[in-house]
Amino acid sequence: MSNRSSTRPSQPQHFAARMSRAADAAAAAGLAGLVVTPGPDLLHLTGYQPVAITERLTALLLAQGREPTLVVPKLERPGAAACPAAPALRLADWADGSDPYAAVAPLLEPHGRYGISDAAWAMHLLGLQEALPGSSYRSLTGSLPMLRAVKDADELERLGAAGGAADAAYRSILEVRFAGRRESEVAADLAELLLHYGHSQVDFTVVGSGPNGADPHHEAGERVIEPGDTVVLDFGGLRDGYGSDTTRTVFVGADPPAEVRAVHEVVRLAQQAAFEAVRPGVECQEIDRVARRVITEAGYGEYFIHRTGHGIGLTTHEPPYLVEGEQARLVPGMCFSIEPGIYLPGRFGVRIEDIVTVTATGGRRLNNTPHELGTVA
Repeated sequence: MSNRSSTRPSQPQHFAARMSRAADAAAAAGLAGLVVTPGPDLLHLTGYQPVAITERLTALLLAQGREPTLVVPKLERPGAAACPAAPALRLADWADGSDPYAAVAPLLEPHGRYGISDAAWAMHLLGLQEALPGSSYRSLTGSLPMLRAVKDADELERLGAAGGAADAAYRSILEVRFAGRRESEVAADLAELLLHYGHSQVDFTVVGSGPNGADPHHEAGERVIEPGDTVVLDFGGLRDGYGSDTTRTVFVGADPPAEVRAVHEVVRLAQQAAFEAVRPGVECQEIDRVARRVITEAGYGEYFIHRTGHGIGLTTHEPPYLVEGEQARLVPGMCFSIEPGIYLPGRFGVRIEDIVTVTATGGRRLNNTPHELGTVA
């Protein structure tokens, strides 16, 4: 992937503000600072992603009251110097044959406690610990789980466009024949449609037909879809750098059985109730409780076997998570899925999923296709 990312705002002040907020959040969490290696956090904070992520150390060092510093291999310095955040940070480099950790160590406190990217290579973490035996490290998600959770206007626009593209793919797949075709063939159609409507990357295309729909993470296989099947369609990827993720359930044929309609209606009501519960200040776990209460009261509680939702942004799964025990409170700008489901083993499953963003007064859906049980040929 190019280091010149078109998925981020180009003004250095955007990134300067993000880096400053991250450093302040680290201090508030009792950390000396952050060590951010290539991945979504580095992209979020600087707009920079190396052409290739290799064994060579790249690290953004952030600490309250200190100038942000990006340490890169010398041969990659030109690319880093062209990143959107470059005017707002200091660049330092190290050459092949030298010790990269010796280049980083003077920029860290010898006995500091740092947050470090979840995806940091073990060799880099161990190298830092060897260079600074008195230092210690915590995972970035564990120490600052909400670092990327609140989206700015630019991010919300891109997430909305990704959601709209996924919606267009769903509308188009309703015109495709399902009966007599393998799940993998319909999944390939979905992937092609996502790309057609502007996605650069397809992350998943779940097509769970009949009994396979009772597996929430079923991978589309060679089962031939039959008339009378209920089919769970869950698909998404990245468009302009930001994620989409939506689920709808369809029936193959014109006359769904009463039980399928009834189960689908319970899930629809649960999804709607959870959406209506979204507002600033509400704990994440409360959204899960609301959806689960509807399904449990309808007698299907044991068949709702996953959390109600997950955050989305530069990756399709990230904090916040709508699950029991998550006491973080909703804040305007947070984006996450709401996706309750019912899964009847050996028979069929139903799930409805929208991406939702928190507004000043409630929630706004970024997916807007009908929630009714779809029908396909």
